[in-house]
Amino acid sequence: MPENARHSGDTTLQRLATEYGVATQYEGFDGSEVTVPEQTLRSVLTALGADVADDDAAQRTLREREDAPWLRLLPPLLVTEEGAEASVPVTVADGDTVRVRLWPEDAPDEVQELEPARGANPQTRDVGGEARRRVDHALPSGLSLGWYRLEASTGSGETEQIDVAVTPRRLSTTDRLRGQRRWGYMAQLYSVASSRSWGVGDLSDLASLAAVSGVQGADYVLINPLHAAEPEPPVEPSPYLPSSRRFFNPLYLRVADVAEFPYLRPADREVVDRLAAIQRKAVLDPATIDRDSAFAAKLKTLELLYTVRRSPYRQQQLEAFVAQGGQPLQDFALWCALREELGEDSPLWQDEAASPESPYAQEARSRLRHRINFHVWLQWLLDNQLEAAQRAAHRAGMDIGVVHDLAVGVHKHGADAWALQDVMAQGVSVGAPADMYNQLGQDWSQPPWHPEKLAAVGYRPWRQMMRTIFRHSGGVRIDHVAGLFRLWWIPDGNKASDGTYVYYDHEAMVGVLALEAELAGVLVVGEDLGTVEPGVRDYLESKGVLGTSILWFEMDGDVPLDPSRYRELCMASVNTHDLPPTAGYLEGVQLELREKLDLLARSPEEERAEAQRQLDTFFTAVAEAGYLPDGEDAGPEEKIEALYRYLCDAPSLLLNVSLVDAVGEKRIQNQPGTSDEYPNWRVPLADSDGRPVMLENLPRIERVNRLVDVVNEALGTHRRDPKVTSRAPTQPERRDIADPFRTASSGS
Repeated sequence: MPENARHSGDTTLQRLATEYGVATQYEGFDGSEVTVPEQTLRSVLTALGADVADDDAAQRTLREREDAPWLRLLPPLLVTEEGAEASVPVTVADGDTVRVRLWPEDAPDEVQELEPARGANPQTRDVGGEARRRVDHALPSGLSLGWYRLEASTGSGETEQIDVAVTPRRLSTTDRLRGQRRWGYMAQLYSVASSRSWGVGDLSDLASLAAVSGVQGADYVLINPLHAAEPEPPVEPSPYLPSSRRFFNPLYLRVADVAEFPYLRPADREVVDRLAAIQRKAVLDPATIDRDSAFAAKLKTLELLYTVRRSPYRQQQLEAFVAQGGQPLQDFALWCALREELGEDSPLWQDEAASPESPYAQEARSRLRHRINFHVWLQWLLDNQLEAAQRAAHRAGMDIGVVHDLAVGVHKHGADAWALQDVMAQGVSVGAPADMYNQLGQDWSQPPWHPEKLAAVGYRPWRQMMRTIFRHSGGVRIDHVAGLFRLWWIPDGNKASDGTYVYYDHEAMVGVLALEAELAGVLVVGEDLGTVEPGVRDYLESKGVLGTSILWFEMDGDVPLDPSRYRELCMASVNTHDLPPTAGYLEGVQLELREKLDLLARSPEEERAEAQRQLDTFFTAVAEAGYLPDGEDAGPEEKIEALYRYLCDAPSLLLNVSLVDAVGEKRIQNQPGTSDEYPNWRVPLADSDGRPVMLENLPRIERVNRLVDVVNEALGTHRRDPKVTSRAPTQPERRDIADPFRTASSGS
């Protein structure tokens, strides 16, 4: 943790905050030093498990905190780098003996004995009248990448095991990108529909988008988070406020692609055909996306499909998936079944059904077995179709394929908050401090990881999450990647601006992320926009994690930063989903919307003048670069193409082409600061005239092809022959998820 961001202070409470990684001071957006109020510190420390009821309790907690590491045989987790010399501190009662052993997680027979590190001097400390001795034991040299188990056992009978992660010094998946810049579409999948879609874009549409763009010369498709939402309508529209980040949303299933679909009973097929007709008609409505209607129709169809008997091969595949998913999959499916039965507001969630181990939940594992198996089956179908989409990307010639997006956190009443509550902090939520755009701060209503409880379980929930996302992907974009270093915690009942930063062991968080990415052969992009501590970007770059650049945000004082000065290890874009598409930005649609919703900080005239000044500044730079020969006479399409030519001057390894820019869409996907006032995350893809754009028509749209040619020419990439495009997947075979749990129920 950066010491200059913590400021330990003089009081017992401030010293205790420092010990727990809680900032007592921080730098405000205006550069001033902000002192965290005492009550905020007490609330955050209480959420971390510290007793700070009064000064005496705080002093006692501080002493216990300082003694705690000396009472454990081993630290909670050991993270080291491949090729580095490493040791583990082992603490025993003075005079006791200890034996330390290490073995690969997947090869328990390959045990190695550890000896005290050469030249290691024992340390001693008196803890509660008992002398404790600590000696560093050296890890074997030459350990390969991967997960290991380390065990220490004493002569007095005490035994403890921890996880050891041997992580890459740097992601090779990033370094292999060097030498050729690549581009890919950036799209909100739910908005990208075809004539075969049921109201929303789905995983079959993702496969088609990958096939289309792969032939156009793209090497990846970056999509919104596909995390699981509620198990039945109504569902949260924001993909960034999911129920679970470890599992996927059945809304994205293409029901007709389920292998059992042709074997539906005739009467059931009639029902499905009627549902399909309604939902396919909804795709032609350019106004809003009705997730609830689409999901209800899909659930009805999927329930019918679940009754169709599977072939022996399909049944074996399902059982293998269940075994690999283990207890986390079972707990998620249990939550889905309970949520269907209880709804969101039942008091049982606070009592009998408060956790997976609670009496009501345990009884429901048998009583709701059929429904639990149904939700497990849905996740298996999603796994099948995600695999097909990534396979389609490689067959279209893509080098990377599907790049998923990882949301910052989860809904406080969702599946992960329920199943993983033992490693999440209670009584606080995650957000952002006051800044120049929002002086009230932001409360995202998401429970944060508890740093120490997550470490105590070897970061297993974090790595399981990564493994699920990496399983059939070419990469991941980490939203608010600075959250792996520190998060803004807001105590319940406080204003969003009245919080403080809590620090995480970033070497462990990033190390586990990098290890899982390296094992899976995928790249990692960190969204590092906004307020980021000094050193964070450098650290991530040293590990091979790509950063993010947005054209409109890259400034050098009052003028645009020349793209040639952008970072190389970066994913560069013209805009984001929180900004209007470029065609809309040129017309000022964001100002019209914010004025309508009373969100302007200044008068409409001042806002328009400032927006025009910014546009003039950028297009002056674009014209000076030689990309806007017609100057002010250029039309919107020419200006958009010029901006992309300008962006392509950047050395950034990845360049996003926003699909909304390619088709001429003007409407914003998400207006920050609103919920029901605007249809956030419910805007279907349309052209500049507001007509719906069907996925299958993309290859024939002239403005799409012109923008693709602009980017290919600028980057030195090219279109591919669809008859010969094929690229072998780069991901190695994954090892099984830990803790397999096989369900032998006929309902599976």
